[in-house]
Amino acid sequence: MKDETLIWLSYADENLDVAELALEHGHLNACLQNAQQAVEKYLKAVIVERDLEFRRTHSIRELLGLLAAKDIALSVSEDEMDLMDSIYVPSKYPVYSALPQALPDPGICREALSIAQKVKHLATGILKAAQPEE
Repeated sequence: MKDETLIWLSYADENLDVAELALEHGHLNACLQNAQQAVEKYLKAVIVERDLEFRRTHSIRELLGLLAAKDIALSVSEDEMDLMDSIYVPSKYPVYSALPQALPDPGICREALSIAQKVKHLATGILKAAQPEE
């Protein structure tokens, strides 16, 4: 695996760990922001490893579309993409709520964490499958 891919995975794992810790301590916006960032970085790790066009975007839907265009499919639902894309800007700035129609709550945080863990599993599976056997 490329060194750059390993760095993306390391940062994604850190974001996922921080999201879990944030939820444990009741820091809901931090949980959501880090869960979203973990998903983004796991997807970017696959993009980097596969030498695909790298885009500076935070859109989970756009990143998944780039992968799907190259027949790299991750089973992330429309609702999961919508949730993760709804998190990025609102969780970073207090002018917005974490979701379009509501404040963040532990349930939404658990859902975002579940999506992040799922994407980690899918992305690392794709990356491991692409490695030559030793």
